[in-house]
Amino acid sequence: MRKYTGKIVVITGAGSGMGRSYALELARRGADLALNDHDEAALMQTASLLPHATRVVLGSFDVAVREDTYAFADQVATALGNADVVINNAGIEGGGQPIWAATESDYTRTMSVNFYGVVHGTRAFLPQVVATKGAIVNVSSIFGLVGTPNCADYNASKFAVRGFTEALSAELLHAGVSVHLVHPDGVATNIARRDDSKVMSDKYLTTSPDHIARVVLDAIGTRRTRIVAGRSARRVWFGSRFLPQRLMAHMTWREMADAIDRSNYPAPSARGGH
Repeated sequence: MRKYTGKIVVITGAGSGMGRSYALELARRGADLALNDHDEAALMQTASLLPHATRVVLGSFDVAVREDTYAFADQVATALGNADVVINNAGIEGGGQPIWAATESDYTRTMSVNFYGVVHGTRAFLPQVVATKGAIVNVSSIFGLVGTPNCADYNASKFAVRGFTEALSAELLHAGVSVHLVHPDGVATNIARRDDSKVMSDKYLTTSPDHIARVVLDAIGTRRTRIVAGRSARRVWFGSRFLPQRLMAHMTWREMADAIDRSNYPAPSARGGH
């Protein structure tokens, strides 16, 4: 979809990074916007960057909270009308620990935002998008293509988005709704907070979010259900399809060697003969 003039577009996680890039590019293309972020100050900053003529609705809440997402859908319908496009973009980084060292709360929190946030956003706005014959765009990750060390909770959340969206695409095949699954390249955003995440960001997450936003927005409404955006993402997608899993694991360790916290390796062994 290249013409967004007058279209109503919902974006979660619009306070920074990819979400902000989607918002600014869509405003430039003439869309009306419904923007969400859990960080109210960041959301207001995004809103301040929009052209004065842009109609916008803001909702500061956690997408993991189902009731707040459904209330936002009602707010959007009342203030702007039924959504034409929903971009479920909100996400957080994982705990950054191997499986045996991660806590239950790491898995619960990562899944609640990265996966259930997508589920809530899809289900809350689905009646509107069906009515407008619009599009649902769910953002997975390059980590939704291949498993990586110290990222099991994040991998699981992004693979879950992948499975959910592929099923949604099949279910809406005859509904006149476009469904897109986005696997973006390593994108330079401020999602990384830990020291090891910063190493990862500085070395690998270098693609401009503005570039990815343009690629994704141009693909919405086309027959491209899966949008693999960026050179590194395309390499990983190719490898995940055609290379043996064990070889991919070796390649991942080699590629990410200086960005992986090894303090919890090797894996703990059983004690006392059990």
